[in-house]
Amino acid sequence: MTELAGILARRIAATGPITLAEYMAECLLNPQHGYYATRDPLGAAGDFTTAPEISQMFGELIGLCLAQSWLDQGAPQAVLAEAGPGRGTLMADIWRATKGVPGFHDRVQIRLIEASPVLRQAQADRLAGAPVEWLDRFDALPEAPLWFVANEFFDALPIRQFQRSGSGWREVVVGLEGERLTPGLSPPAPLAELAPRLADTKDGDVVEICPAAGPAIGAVAQRIAALGGAAVIVDYGDWHSRGDTFQAMEDHAYADPFAHPGRADLTAHVDFEALAWAARPLRASRLAPQGALLRSLGIEARAARLAQGMTREARHRHLAALRRLTDGDEMGTLFKALALVPAGAPMPPGFTPAPALVETP
Repeated sequence: MTELAGILARRIAATGPITLAEYMAECLLNPQHGYYATRDPLGAAGDFTTAPEISQMFGELIGLCLAQSWLDQGAPQAVLAEAGPGRGTLMADIWRATKGVPGFHDRVQIRLIEASPVLRQAQADRLAGAPVEWLDRFDALPEAPLWFVANEFFDALPIRQFQRSGSGWREVVVGLEGERLTPGLSPPAPLAELAPRLADTKDGDVVEICPAAGPAIGAVAQRIAALGGAAVIVDYGDWHSRGDTFQAMEDHAYADPFAHPGRADLTAHVDFEALAWAARPLRASRLAPQGALLRSLGIEARAARLAQGMTREARHRHLAALRRLTDGDEMGTLFKALALVPAGAPMPPGFTPAPALVETP
């Protein structure tokens, strides 16, 4: 049993079961024992590897996509912000790739939204010399034109999970079975927030909602709608939430999410439709599979150029990274990308406008 497991068990014994969102928040962000507060989770020594860590090409192409959007909107004094920037690899690649974009480095300031002191230090090392400041909250973003990027951020926000029961819903909660943390279900009750989902679910179906996602993307959208900019969000998930997607990763393998709280990364698939609704009045793009987006941004030509002069072994690793980012049986279709822009602004390169949202999800 981890130290955090003991803390949670005593809490539950004293006050009763907790929601899945409360459980995730403690496991990931507890100041003394939370996953992100105590370690660097990335790379071979961590529990998972993100696209920017696989190849510099990912960050370079996303960076040039954002820079072109900035040029399309008049190249203003602006903020370039990232949520959950990991080791700072994505932002470092963006900043390097945009060095030749006229005026970009002179007119843009970097802001990183990061809770982990361990990762803040890694980001500071990676971005030494860049005009970067750190923020604790989305509502602390400056009132300025904003170009925002988030890669594998929203999947780590705590979710609530509900199982349909007749015309009501039973919430997944975390309780005790002896001394072991275990999931269970609350008594069924109507839930106004999920009333529209009665039309597309049946008894036993699971629906997930992410309470923190709406306020986060809403703060971003408020600035972009008022002052200009764009958001690009890349994550795994789909347009509409259905099914149990809650999972844990430990040592690069799936794990029991209740076995070692604080030691494993906990995530759930992103509901991109809910993000698009929370970002109104911004216009949403069609959801683009990661592989298709990167190919449209020129990853194959970039890969060919980088491969020139590589040794055979280096070229083999390089092409394996390309496949991992783009192939349908790797990250190419599991991961999706969504762009958000103000009314009247062009979509960033690689994205096409989606039909207007016309009814509450």
